[in-house]
Amino acid sequence: MWQWTENVEQYVLDVIFERRRDWPARLTSAALLGLSKLYEVGVQARLHLWHHRIFRDHTLGCQVVSIGNLSVGGTGKTPVVEVFARALQQRGRRVAILSRGYKSTPRPLWQRIVAKVTFQEDRVPPKVVSDGRSLLLNSDQAGDEPYMLASNLKDVVVLVDKDRVKSGRYAISKFGCDTLLLDDGFQYLALKSRLDICLIDRNNPFGNHYLLPRGTLREPIANLKRADYIFITKSSELGAKKLRKAIRQFNEKAEIIECAHQPLYLQDVFTSERHVLATLQGLQVAAISGIAVPESFEDGLRGLGADVIYAKRYADHHRYSQQEIINMINRSLKRGAGAILTTEKDAVRFPKIDRRDIPIYYLRVEIRIISGAKDFDDAVARICHR
Repeated sequence: MWQWTENVEQYVLDVIFERRRDWPARLTSAALLGLSKLYEVGVQARLHLWHHRIFRDHTLGCQVVSIGNLSVGGTGKTPVVEVFARALQQRGRRVAILSRGYKSTPRPLWQRIVAKVTFQEDRVPPKVVSDGRSLLLNSDQAGDEPYMLASNLKDVVVLVDKDRVKSGRYAISKFGCDTLLLDDGFQYLALKSRLDICLIDRNNPFGNHYLLPRGTLREPIANLKRADYIFITKSSELGAKKLRKAIRQFNEKAEIIECAHQPLYLQDVFTSERHVLATLQGLQVAAISGIAVPESFEDGLRGLGADVIYAKRYADHHRYSQQEIINMINRSLKRGAGAILTTEKDAVRFPKIDRRDIPIYYLRVEIRIISGAKDFDDAVARICHR
């Protein structure tokens, strides 16, 4: 079933980005455009209902910070959530990250049905990925991003539930949290007293400018006006003047902060042994990834001096089988690769295997503020001292 779903997803992406130009693709594109128009009407109607308080939001008596984006995937959101959580925790805040746990294993169907028909859904506690002391779930149960965040952040609670009002209450009552970070929360409007942070990828700010499903936008670009802070991710020392100007057409007040994904080191997926980045200089490598923008990862390896001689791409959030990893090893060895490289997000979805005839590393990255460091500090201070 998952293979069929991934094939459909890949076909739609090929149509969206115009990699296919045959007549079935053109018909599909026209149909998707019509659905996009309907989707936009629904999105704006939903925002109207929240704005006029027909849909009521909730106040939980603590700081709420949403970190999200206008588009689907590829903006490098997880490292930004991590750096915010760490900065807040270091300033004495008791932080909980609330995630919906995209593609995490759901509760058994019968349990969900019973909870729904007996009106007990509000009493089912969220999944606790980390209680701030221990990692309690694996990536399959928690979802990729929550597992990564829980693995890299100590003393930070990580919860998974679609109802983040419920998980917010749980974080406050069970763990004494006073600051809630909504992972991928720009469209989640049920929590009030919030600071909205929107991320924009410098290399592909708004996709093809169409909304889902013809494009990758979740809502119109004009809705950037809701953001209090805007992070331009994957930037460079050259800056993003043109993009800044485009952003100002829709939001004149938000502070704009530019950041880059800074590679730190290589880490063996199975042994956790670390290696310096210089290991990649002149090394022939194979790349494997299941992320929204694989080109960014592969270009990054080249920028570190690696010679990418083979690349295997899967759909975003692909969960790897043992046979897929074994096939990757065999093909990489056949082509003469000295190592296989993947992303940290992919590494948490790798199954355990006994093969060690070629090292498999993931690239550990963190956010580096290029422009607007003071604005970032001000944002953290604003959250801590309100």
